[in-house]
Amino acid sequence: MNSNQEQDPTFHTPVAGSTTSGMTGHGYYNSHSAPQWNAIAAIKPWIEEAARSIPLSDGSTGIADFGCSEGSNSIAVMQEVAQVLNTRSPSEVRAIYSDLPTNDFSELFLALQRGEASKGDQHNVYSSVVGGSMYDQLLPTNSISLATTFNTIGFLSRRPVAELNDYILPNGPSSIRSRGSVSMEEESAFRRQAAQDVAEFLKVRAAELIPGGKVIVEVFGCTEDARTCDGIYDALNDAVLHFVENGEISQQTYAGYYQPVYFRSLEELTEPVINPAFEVSDYYSIEKAEAYEVSVPFCDVFNKSGDAAAYAHDFVGFFRAFTEAVLTNALPASEGRSALVNNIYAKAQDLIRENPELYPFRYASVAMMLTRKA
Repeated sequence: MNSNQEQDPTFHTPVAGSTTSGMTGHGYYNSHSAPQWNAIAAIKPWIEEAARSIPLSDGSTGIADFGCSEGSNSIAVMQEVAQVLNTRSPSEVRAIYSDLPTNDFSELFLALQRGEASKGDQHNVYSSVVGGSMYDQLLPTNSISLATTFNTIGFLSRRPVAELNDYILPNGPSSIRSRGSVSMEEESAFRRQAAQDVAEFLKVRAAELIPGGKVIVEVFGCTEDARTCDGIYDALNDAVLHFVENGEISQQTYAGYYQPVYFRSLEELTEPVINPAFEVSDYYSIEKAEAYEVSVPFCDVFNKSGDAAAYAHDFVGFFRAFTEAVLTNALPASEGRSALVNNIYAKAQDLIRENPELYPFRYASVAMMLTRKA
């Protein structure tokens, strides 16, 4: 259960407009993001369609990805778009990667230096990085033709409640578990915040986009019969509670700790665009919207091999990459905090290995493609 925490045991405090300091760095997130890539790959036809139809600028065409993390998936998307744009025009392409200033950009910079985006056959692609909250305007007005974000909008801009006393996620435990609960009032507070976040993200992107530009939003979510949160947060909650019960984590700390993430349905994702009350509908038209499910490599392997130890190892590695920063910052600062974090994830791995049937995982996603109105 090693991670970059052992190299750098202190995560940064989240900046304004965010509730996390970013994904686990030093290559860890890149190494554990194959399921996220499958969710992006499922809408590659949308990305290609957008690249074929977005308006080109006279000088250079700007494309931006918000929530790039360490860059593996983001670079692949930008390459796809740039290749299509190169067939349309010899004009230069500005590829902009954005994430929180506390994000570990080192892997992204190394990848770009190796030529995975800005070199090689794409001599007219110029890459840059912008640090900031995706809920703020980060680029000049009317400067880009395409904005994308994959999964990042699932992380809320603020914590709408101070505590969740009985579970670590606002969507609540999976239907097969009876441990933990979230009240309707609590969940409603997160649902409202999630809607406001989509609206705010789209408002600031509307300022940055040129007329006819497009926005693609994809995020983990819920379909009629699957929730991406199930299994992940049941295991993490059970692991944290183990250390509450043995006295290493106080009940007060447990109540104050929750993952400020919301798993939307497709209707919840599109509502801020449709409902005039959010003041977004005048900016955009919805071109496509879809809820879907994708395969998960470590689940596919487990279904064939039945190797619960390997399943537990890969599953925990996957969700540690995007839950570790919030968990670490929720625990009191101490010399033993890093070891406690490691022990929590080791416990989650033990729980899944011993009873994998209690922690099944399916990856559901919701997505929409919008066009900026003139």
